[in-house]
Amino acid sequence: MAPQELATPSAARRRIWMLAWPIILSNITVPLLGLVDTAVVGHLPDSRYLAGVTLGATLFSFLYWGFGFLRMGTTGLTSQALGRESDSEVRNLLGQSLLLAAAIGTLLILFSRPLISLGLWLLNGSEVATELAAEYAQIRILSAPAVLANYAILGWFLGQQNSRVTLLILVLTNSVNIALDLLFVVGLGMTSDGVAWATVIADYTALTFGLWLVSRQLKLLEGRFLRERLLTLAAYAELFHVNANLFVRTLGLLFAMAFFTSRGAVQGDTVLAANAVLLQFIMLTSYALDGFAHAAEAIVGRSVGRRRWDEFATAVRTAAWFSLATAGIASLAFALGGHYLIALLTGLPEVRATAGSYLPWMVAMPLIAVWSYLLDGVFIGATAIREMRNSIFIGLAAYLPIWWATQSLGNHGLWLAFLTFSLVRSAVLAGYYLHHRRTRWHPAAPCL
Repeated sequence: MAPQELATPSAARRRIWMLAWPIILSNITVPLLGLVDTAVVGHLPDSRYLAGVTLGATLFSFLYWGFGFLRMGTTGLTSQALGRESDSEVRNLLGQSLLLAAAIGTLLILFSRPLISLGLWLLNGSEVATELAAEYAQIRILSAPAVLANYAILGWFLGQQNSRVTLLILVLTNSVNIALDLLFVVGLGMTSDGVAWATVIADYTALTFGLWLVSRQLKLLEGRFLRERLLTLAAYAELFHVNANLFVRTLGLLFAMAFFTSRGAVQGDTVLAANAVLLQFIMLTSYALDGFAHAAEAIVGRSVGRRRWDEFATAVRTAAWFSLATAGIASLAFALGGHYLIALLTGLPEVRATAGSYLPWMVAMPLIAVWSYLLDGVFIGATAIREMRNSIFIGLAAYLPIWWATQSLGNHGLWLAFLTFSLVRSAVLAGYYLHHRRTRWHPAAPCL
């Protein structure tokens, strides 16, 4: 991207939007697949199959979320290499990320039995559902190398400011998955195993397509793959450093979500269901906010690589404008139409009433959490990952004591603690950002 492309506010907004909209649209396709899986299995004569698929899919959601660092770390490092105009580095970062994905995916398959047993034990489903979920998971784990490699490919393309690949790959994956769901379950009479095989085949189909797109992109890059960069452990130091901090940060975030769910479950099935409905509000908001955060990752990373701090500031300012506008619209929509949205998500009167009583927390959440989404993108692009990690654990240090002190408030206390966690995260990241803008991310900063 030439510097003049961000020379004016309108040009910057246009660039951010062109990067963000494919990501937003691809995010919207994700729940569509879940709905089809549920609909296909939910029409089988025995509900235990739906319970098994739901339990198994939840396990993989957590598992693969934990390895999301392969996407984020690859994006940040690739965008900076692009800014330095180092095609060879861009090329070799892809090779390293794919090899790392293959190694982790293979290890997950090799240790799948104890991992699946532990995960299902923690999820604590019924005996019948757990048995079916284990069968589903043993099939689904076979796609681990493909899923993780796809993360690396998506991160690599996003680092080069090509977000449309994300949309193409996810649309292909979900289309193949949906078609095979219908073929295997409805056409061939398979059950939860058919859903699992459909996902595995879809993941490898997406990987094949992704590698084809990669081969086309590599023809446009100079340089070559270097044996010492790919096969020497020391050459992975920067990638390991970035990914290790991202992994620890993700574990902290997973703990925060799991703790919230478990404390809600203690208060009964109705509260648990109401919280699950309200968390969908947060997911809906995240679909849009992630798009702008990912756009910021790509532009910020290249700006850091080029040491173009004017572009850096313009990208952050423009992404913040989009993000805050989106958060404001979400808050207003939840305030005016939250009860209607709850009614769309559940038909149970007691769950509707309970979720409605906690709706004010949803009105406040987007305006608080928006900064953590945006600044996560900025820090990923700048590969300032320790700061992201620290923000999670400082947030947890506020989250847990506030929950403990407000247990008498019941679920309102739990939502207060969760909102505080987001607020502290945002504040910590904002503090780091302002500090680095004065000391590292400005024209007078020393070259690193």
